[in-house]
Amino acid sequence: MSSESKPSRNEDEYFLKLDAERIKEMRERLNDERASAERKSHYMKCPKCGSDLRETDFHHVKVDICAACGGLWLDAGEIDMLGHVRDDQSGSFLNNLFKLLGAR
Repeated sequence: MSSESKPSRNEDEYFLKLDAERIKEMRERLNDERASAERKSHYMKCPKCGSDLRETDFHHVKVDICAACGGLWLDAGEIDMLGHVRDDQSGSFLNNLFKLLGAR
C-alpha cells in the first residue's frame, strides 16, 4: 500500500475546513434570503391587523392608512414633519386628519 492512496491528516483537515466554510456561506445566504422574504411579506401591511395600507398625501405628509381597522401610521421622519406645522394650523391639521380617517 503506497502513501499516495491514503490522504494525509493535513488533507483531511483542509477539506473539512473547506466544507465548513462552504456550509457557513450557504447558511448566511439562506438567512439573507429568509430575511428579505420576511421584509417583503410585511411591506405596506398594517402592524395591527395585517391588512394592506394605503398611502395618502396629507398636508405634504405621507400617511399610511389601514382600510380595515382604521389605523394611521407614519414612517420615520414624518412625525418630525408634523412638528413643522405652525401652531395656529396644528388644530386644523388634526381636525382634517380626523376627517380623513372618518372618510375611509
